[in-house]
Amino acid sequence: MAIFKKPILRPRAAKTREMPEGLWTKCPSCGEVIHNLALEENLHVCQKCGYHFTLGSRERIASLVDPDSFHEIDATLTSVDSLEFKGVATYADRLKSYKEKTGLVDAILTGTATINGHPLGIGVMDFNFLAATMGSVVGEKVTRVIELSTKRKMPVVLVCASGGARMYEGMLSLMQMAKTSGALALHAQANLAYISVLTNPTTAGVMASYASLGDIIIAEPGSMIGFAGPRVIRETTHQTLPADFQTAEFLEKRGLIDIIVHRSKLRTTLGDMLGYFSKK
Repeated sequence: MAIFKKPILRPRAAKTREMPEGLWTKCPSCGEVIHNLALEENLHVCQKCGYHFTLGSRERIASLVDPDSFHEIDATLTSVDSLEFKGVATYADRLKSYKEKTGLVDAILTGTATINGHPLGIGVMDFNFLAATMGSVVGEKVTRVIELSTKRKMPVVLVCASGGARMYEGMLSLMQMAKTSGALALHAQANLAYISVLTNPTTAGVMASYASLGDIIIAEPGSMIGFAGPRVIRETTHQTLPADFQTAEFLEKRGLIDIIVHRSKLRTTLGDMLGYFSKK
């Protein structure tokens, strides 16, 4: 009989390291895990594969215009639930929720600024606010910044991103397509430049109106751009679509987009273009 019992060896439980939330972001393209500070310093672009993350409107403006040159206009315009939209959550509830979440009043910031000293009217859509859908306020703010720029004889730059028309406003949303396009027609008659910048994604009613009317159309790499989504088109036409269908690269080859510009070079590119137009 053994004097001492044989010790029972049990495998030590693997130590789990908790990763603090809100410090890291995983790239949806290459899977790289990026520290948020590094991501912000790189304008929310993956350093490994170049994937362009969604950029908020305030951050976008700060990255494009001269320091302290942006002056917001129509900052208090806010949407109303004129159709009394009913659903799981009312339109009014959704607006309140997104205002608290983003700190924005609606899906676009508009104003005047300078880029390399060149004055311009600028509007930047924010996909974080209701997928940057275009309702009455978005359409009105776009129209007003165009009209102000026409009055002051300035070029216009609109940075577009949108999931389309805002269904909560029905026909009132669709009316904005004609209104914004009409304002741009008058701007063009005054021989003033309009530069459209398409980001991921730019679709539906916005793409079918002011987003596609630029004298120069710029796009960020890899952006999804089109009217209906690839799945809808595939199911409607019953055809196999190209792998890069509705990407910026696909549309550049076919002439819809003039130039694809990396986010880090967008400010310089816009400055050069504005300088050229100012001489004209």
